[in-house]
Amino acid sequence: MTLLRPFALMLALLGAPAAAQTTLTVTGAGTVAAAPDMATLRVSVAREAATAQAALAAMSGAAETVADRLRAAGVEGRDLQTGRLSLGPRWDRGDEARIAGYVAETVLTVRVRDLDGLGALIDAAVGDGANGLSGPEFGLSAPRAAEDEARRAAFADAMAKARLYAGAAGLEVGPVVSITEGPVDAAPGPVMMEARMAGVPVERGEVETRVSVQVVVELNGSDG
Repeated sequence: MTLLRPFALMLALLGAPAAAQTTLTVTGAGTVAAAPDMATLRVSVAREAATAQAALAAMSGAAETVADRLRAAGVEGRDLQTGRLSLGPRWDRGDEARIAGYVAETVLTVRVRDLDGLGALIDAAVGDGANGLSGPEFGLSAPRAAEDEARRAAFADAMAKARLYAGAAGLEVGPVVSITEGPVDAAPGPVMMEARMAGVPVERGEVETRVSVQVVVELNGSDG
């Protein structure tokens, strides 16, 4: 029995779980502002007529005129897309509900890359038959550079927080255990510049790219 005790002790030590490593989870945020180089418009064309066929034909003709005008203004085919098409009755809800006519509508989604001509393009679209407009939504045609810069800023922010918390606890930041990226968001930022074109005031402002990241790091005991 005495000869077996050292062997049993060795097995017990080998089977003992290692001490759990202390970790810290922090969240960092990074925001990068850049001048937009493109905009998205939604242009609607609606027409009403006594019959559904007539309403659809009138709307189709007007929409084609608007699309031709947009192409003539420099909008490329890849930047012009039919986003919605609808046709339905217009009800006269008097003493007795009845169909008073039909309304056909289409919405064109337009990407504008020449922002200097945005105001003139809006004027042209409305003048050639569009009767609805939403936007513009400004953006970046190649957002990756701004996203990567925001990622670096978010990670740096997270690590700065980790070092602050570790120092306050008398510890040091160890290796990074995991990095989890949150949603990447692009939204208009503060207005920084303004241009008035063809009678339509257009404020470009800036596009802010926001990135959040969650970082888990190990914490080590301070040497001091």
